[in-house]
Amino acid sequence: MSLIDPHVTDPRYTKRGAVYVPAGEGETSWVFADTYTLKVGAQETNGSLTFLEATVPPEGGPGPHVHNDHDEAFYVISGELEFLNGDETVTAGAGGFFFVPRGTRHRFRNRGHHAVKMIFFFTPGGIEELILAGGTPAEPGVAPPIRELSIAAPPTELMERYATELLPDPGPGPGPGPGR
Repeated sequence: MSLIDPHVTDPRYTKRGAVYVPAGEGETSWVFADTYTLKVGAQETNGSLTFLEATVPPEGGPGPHVHNDHDEAFYVISGELEFLNGDETVTAGAGGFFFVPRGTRHRFRNRGHHAVKMIFFFTPGGIEELILAGGTPAEPGVAPPIRELSIAAPPTELMERYATELLPDPGPGPGPGPGR
């Protein structure tokens, strides 16, 4: 029987390193008409993860693209999003989860009449620089600008650094796969 309390000598009991971001905090930007809040990025996670929350208005969402060096995952909190998975579309409602392995063409689009709330993340981290590059710092209490018909692509240097490519959109019609 040991006389030394393991809680005192075992560093697992006292080591700290967790990251906490309270509700309503994080760098918030308007990216096109969407509102993204960076909750944690590569700097805070030692490069492991980029985690964002988003509000996507009707017809909001990025065009088709592929991340060749990052996996991406989405969790829909409220509303419904149409996701592109290669050459098929999948509709995910509240509670739906969508994982995109690196190298897969994808996009999401809000085809509904109300804003969608979701969270999404990337592994590894760091890609937040690209995601927020085309954005504008959000102004508290102000709605994001209306999506313009012509949207500029992120800077080529960042697209190359994060091995991301813009790809053609199959259009607004139903995709050949299930879920649509």
